[in-house]
Amino acid sequence: MTGSPDRAAIRRTMRKRRLQLSPGEHSRASARLCRTIANTLAWRKARRLALFLPHRGEPDLRPLLAEGWRHDKHLVLPVLKPFGERGLWFRTITASTSSRPNRFGIPEPGPRASRLSPRELDLILTPLLAFDATGNRLGMGAGYYDRTFAFLQRQPGWRRPLLLGVGFGFQEVPRLPSAPWDVPLHGVITEQGIRHLR
Repeated sequence: MTGSPDRAAIRRTMRKRRLQLSPGEHSRASARLCRTIANTLAWRKARRLALFLPHRGEPDLRPLLAEGWRHDKHLVLPVLKPFGERGLWFRTITASTSSRPNRFGIPEPGPRASRLSPRELDLILTPLLAFDATGNRLGMGAGYYDRTFAFLQRQPGWRRPLLLGVGFGFQEVPRLPSAPWDVPLHGVITEQGIRHLR
């Protein structure tokens, strides 16, 4: 992809832009994003779904926890697999679930929380650093989501779980350099609304 910025440069730029949001801007954009998500058909229809907790400027989706529990949804959070395995498990979170920080400092439900397979979930809300209009997602670079959802690449007609990236509107770029192992998103939700990409 001659002339396109490399992935490392995009990551640096987007990390910086995200951290430049003032606390008030971040809070308002996150609240708007949560309202947008809660009003989507994908959220309303999903019974088992994954969210993420905010880390290093990511949107704060914690208000959706109470919203999900109020509507009897089974909510899970991503949990890093043990060292040596680059993938994710998904563990149940309830109002009484205890959590602990993983090796990156991100809170996770403890090992006593029940675990669901990615294939059992209806909707996955994934964090991202950047996205483009064709559904390419740029994450933090470790490949955890791509490895976990590689089965979606092998089964192109498979529509469950629905993989929706979640970020702020400024994280869209004209074109992302992609790699063969990248798993494209079904859509992206920002504070400006939802976009179905495939």
